[in-house]
Formats: sequence, C-alpha cells, structure tokens
Amino acid sequence: MSIRNDSRPVGYLLERTTRIVKLKFHKTFKELGIELTPEQWVVIDTLNSNPGILQKDLADSSFKNAPTISRILDVLSKKSWVKRVPHRTDKRAYNIELTESGQQIYNVLRPEVDALRQKGWDGLGAEEYAAFTRIVDKIFENYSE
Repeated sequence: MSIRNDSRPVGYLLERTTRIVKLKFHKTFKELGIELTPEQWVVIDTLNSNPGILQKDLADSSFKNAPTISRILDVLSKKSWVKRVPHRTDKRAYNIELTESGQQIYNVLRPEVDALRQKGWDGLGAEEYAAFTRIVDKIFENYSE
C-alpha cells in the first residue's frame, strides 16, 4: 500500500500527537507543583513496575539511549526520587530503585496520569484502541527492520 500523496505523513501525525500529549503531561505536573518531565515520568513509572532494574535494562525498556537515561537518573537522584545501587557481582552495573519520596511522587501522579491517558481515548471504543495499537505496532515493526 502506498500513501505518498497524503499531505499529513505518518511522522507528522505521530510527532504532532506526541507533542500535545507531552505538553499536557508537563502542564499537569506543573499544576501539581511537581517539577517533572514526561520522560522522567516514564522512568519513575518503569521503576515502580520493575524495582531494582539494571540501568541498561531501564534504558532499553524506556527506549532511551545510555547517556539520556544517565542524565535523567542524575536529575531524579538529585531530587532524591531514585537511587543507584551497585550490582552485587558486576562492578560496572547499577540496579535502580525508587526511593521512598520517589514512590510518594509516583503515588500522587499515578491517578493524574491515568486520567490523562483516559482523556486521550475519550469518544473512542475498544475496537478503535485495538486498531490504533495494531497500526502503531506495525509502523514500529516496519522501522525496526
């Protein structure tokens, strides 16, 4: 299937949507008085689900490169929301964990994030969600080859 004549290519549509979603997340965090970026939220959310994850695996699961994840962790460490724990056998590796204050930030933001995510699906049904995820996964797969 060729879609060359579309005046709004897939990259434009994805970037436009990603940008507005990130702006909404940023605005919501700011209104709550929490200085946090959407990218930092992804790390906190991942750490909540995967406590003690290796820094390398955290980078992979959040689709960030090593320098980017390191910078994010530096910022979150300065805020005392995460800690790097030396790996017990590999002296070059670190396990990353949320601190107690990081867990509190997660607990405050989780309902807000859930509401933001739900807002994106207002007026859309389960079939549309399934179609969207199938399409986006296929686009991802196409570019991953």
